[in-house]
Amino acid sequence: MNVRWGFLAVAGLAIAGFSACGGGSTTTTPPPNTTPPFQTSFTDSSGTVDSVSQPAIKTTNPFFAVLGTNTRTCASCHDVADGWSVTPTHLQQKFQSTQGTDPIFLPVDGANCPSADVSTLAAKTSAYSLLLNSGLIRMTLPVPAGAEFSITAISDPYQCPETTATQPALYRRPLPATNLKFLNGIMWDGREPDLATQAKDAAAVHMLPSTPPTDAQIQQILSLETALFTAQTDDSLAGDLTAQGATGGPDFLATLPFTAGMNSGSAFDPNVFTLYTNWANATGTNGPAQQSVARGEVLFNTFPIRITGVAGFNDVQGQTQIFGTCSTCHNTPNLGNDSVFETMNIGTGSPQAGLPSYTIQCNDNSTLVTTDPGRAMVTGKCADIGKFKIPGMRGLAARPPYFHSGTAPTLLDVVNFYNQRFGMLLSDAEKADLVAFMNTL
Repeated sequence: MNVRWGFLAVAGLAIAGFSACGGGSTTTTPPPNTTPPFQTSFTDSSGTVDSVSQPAIKTTNPFFAVLGTNTRTCASCHDVADGWSVTPTHLQQKFQSTQGTDPIFLPVDGANCPSADVSTLAAKTSAYSLLLNSGLIRMTLPVPAGAEFSITAISDPYQCPETTATQPALYRRPLPATNLKFLNGIMWDGREPDLATQAKDAAAVHMLPSTPPTDAQIQQILSLETALFTAQTDDSLAGDLTAQGATGGPDFLATLPFTAGMNSGSAFDPNVFTLYTNWANATGTNGPAQQSVARGEVLFNTFPIRITGVAGFNDVQGQTQIFGTCSTCHNTPNLGNDSVFETMNIGTGSPQAGLPSYTIQCNDNSTLVTTDPGRAMVTGKCADIGKFKIPGMRGLAARPPYFHSGTAPTLLDVVNFYNQRFGMLLSDAEKADLVAFMNTL
C-alpha cells in the first residue's frame, strides 16, 4: 500500500486561488531595471527571506507592467516582500498610505462583495475586511453542469447579491508566484491545465484587459516565474541558515531536482527534510536555537500521526485509520509539497466567522456545510467537496496567514490545528520545535 500522506498543509503561499499573474500594486512595484538592482531580500516575522533568479529579475518584464484597465500588475498580488504573495500586515500599510486607492483594493475581487460600497474610507475599510485581515481574494466559479450536488442554502454575512447558489463566492489566499519549478497542480483546486492558461485567465479576471496579453508577454511572465526560488535565509534566533553545514536558503533550493511522483510508492522515504541534520548538536551562540530547528525537522519527518476521516486519503487507501507523518503528504524532498497532484479534505472548509457558508445536498441525499466546495467546483463530484491541493512549504514565514482560507494567523496556529484535528498530543516544547523549523524554510 502506498502511504504517502502526512499533515501540516500550510497554505500561506500566494495567488488568491491563482498561481501566476493575477494583480499588482503600484506602491510596491520596483522602479525600472536600472540601478539599484531589484531588491530580493526582506525582513519578515522570523528573520530574512530572499529570492534568487537566473537570469536576473528585470522589472521590464510584463509581470511588473499594467496589462489591463485597472492599473494592476501581477506584482499587486504577488509581492516579492511577501514571498511573492500578500500579507495582511503589508496590505494594511498600503491601505493606510494610499487611503485604499492601491490597485489591489478594487471591488471586482478585493472586496467582500463586488457591489459593496467603497465611496468613503470607512466604507472601504469594511468592504475590504477579508483582504485586509486575512489576505483573501474573492473569486467565483459556476457549479459545474451535471454536478452531483446542489447548493440549497447560503449563509452570507455580507448579503452579497452576486453570491448565489449557482455562482458561490470563494475566498482564497493568493499562492506564491515562486518555486514554480516544483509545482504540481495549478491553483488550490487544480483547475488550470498549465501556467500559460493560468496566467491568461488570471489577467482576464483580475486585470480586466481590453485586449488579452500577447503570447510573447505570457511567455516572458512564465520565464520570470519559473526562474524564481524563494526561501528563508536568516533566522532571528538560529542565525545564518547555511551555517555549520546547514543547507537552508534559496541557493540550495534552486539546485534541487523535481519530477512528478518522486519520493512516492515503494521508494518513499519519510526523511523528506534534511536541511538541518548538521544542527543536531550545534554549538555556539546560536546553538540552542539551531538544535531546536533540527529537532523540529526530525519531528516533521518522524512524529506519528493517526490519520482518520480525511476524504481523499483514508477513502482512497481503503483504511479508516492510517499512521503517517507530516512528511508522508509533504513528500517532495526539502520542499514539502506533494510530488503528485492530489487533493484532500482536512477540514479547513468548516464554517468560519466572516465567511459565507453553503449547505450542499448531494444526489445521494447526504448534506454538508462548507465555506468552499474546493475541488468539487471543478469536477462536480460530491466526493471532492472541501478538497484542496497540498502546497509547498518554502518561504512560509514571509506569507502568513495559512491554509487556503487564511484561517491560521501563525505557524503555531497551524500546528495547533493539526494537533487538535488528529489528536497528536504534542507537548509545548515539540510545538515550539516544529514552529522553529518551519520558520527557517
